[in-house]
Amino acid sequence: MLTNERQNKIMDFLKEHKTAVVRELAASLYVSEATVRRDLKEMQKMGLIERSHGGAILPENAEEISIFVRMNKNAKEKERAATNALREMARFPFRSLFVDSSSTALALAARMELNYKTVVTNNLQTAMQLSKKPDVNLILLGGSVQFNTNSATGSWTARQLKDFSFDLMIASCAAVIGDEAFERSLDQKEIKRAAMERSARRLLVADSSKFSPQAHGTYRLAALSDFDCVATDSPPPEALLGKGIRFSF
Repeated sequence: MLTNERQNKIMDFLKEHKTAVVRELAASLYVSEATVRRDLKEMQKMGLIERSHGGAILPENAEEISIFVRMNKNAKEKERAATNALREMARFPFRSLFVDSSSTALALAARMELNYKTVVTNNLQTAMQLSKKPDVNLILLGGSVQFNTNSATGSWTARQLKDFSFDLMIASCAAVIGDEAFERSLDQKEIKRAAMERSARRLLVADSSKFSPQAHGTYRLAALSDFDCVATDSPPPEALLGKGIRFSF
């Protein structure tokens, strides 16, 4: 069994049982306890789990997958979606921009032409990327920062957005279910909703994995038709065509 497959099974076990000991994980996966310990050590470094005496538990914010994991997942697809998003941004002249905490938006950050524009984000990694660019008026929202998300979250973060008016919002989502976008985290959903309400135009960037039946999210963000455009890397499911949703792929 490959390492990624093994770690996915460990996560599935923890999501169901909330806690696990090394011995039972080794037995269920048919591997040695030493192998499980190595997996748990790696998963802890990625912020996926917390170690306990003899095993592991899920952290409180486990549904929000570590951005360091998300950055490397479907990287090529995200880059293609980002390329399509950049083309769409040229259609939406803007002076102010909100960028969410998604890894997809992070893929866009280094490629944006943002001279003399105001950019607001709650993502520490995105802020670091944009801080390297000259002549960008960069604003980082404050809030509670979790290791997993590497972004500011919470009700205070959402309230800060009421003091802004954006020409454009760039966001992603955890999953597309039917014709709606969903999030895994209630905090992230509330922040993105607040930004949507303060934005004249909204661009959703979602690679094809977000349309997969395996993608999941608990909290409804918005209907896809609430966005001016949905940029992705390949044609969306046929069932979504002809529903008044504008796609770029």
